[in-house]
Amino acid sequence: MDIKTDPWYVHAGLYLVIAVLTILLVKLAIIDPHDYVESEKYYKTESRLRMTNLKEAQMLWERKNGNYSGNLDALIEFIISDPYVDSVVNSFDSLIMKPANPFKALSNGEFVPDSLRWSPKSHSVYVLQIDTAVVIDTVINRRGKITRVDTTINFGTRYYLEDLDGYGTVGSLDTDALKNTASWE
Repeated sequence: MDIKTDPWYVHAGLYLVIAVLTILLVKLAIIDPHDYVESEKYYKTESRLRMTNLKEAQMLWERKNGNYSGNLDALIEFIISDPYVDSVVNSFDSLIMKPANPFKALSNGEFVPDSLRWSPKSHSVYVLQIDTAVVIDTVINRRGKITRVDTTINFGTRYYLEDLDGYGTVGSLDTDALKNTASWE
């Protein structure tokens, strides 16, 4: 009986296929998931820092104007150019002996107000909504006739900020208990 063996190049080719498949498996099972987890961690941290800074800007807006802003562009412009914000950012808290700057530096170490508009992952604009309440009051005289209808519109007593990538929300339109509260706190 004559046993035939395969030529050496068939074995070399099979070893090469095994090596390539092993490298591909290591890349797909170990390296790529690690990179994905690291990028998701960065996006979550960065998005939450931006939303925290927008929350601080809303609080400054409300302190100055008496209501919250429903316009993200106006809020960012307020951060950039308003003298009130500049005075708060450059002030010093003598009680705790630290600067009173309410804004936090982003992941790159800087605070860039123009970057607060977009979510870092998908570059979608954050959703910013404010509440609007219409109160209608009917005034009736002694004879039971309607003399006038008073309508009062209150807006901006609550706000809601949402990241469309799912990294969190700030505030609530429904209850004052969640005013200026982040979902991750």
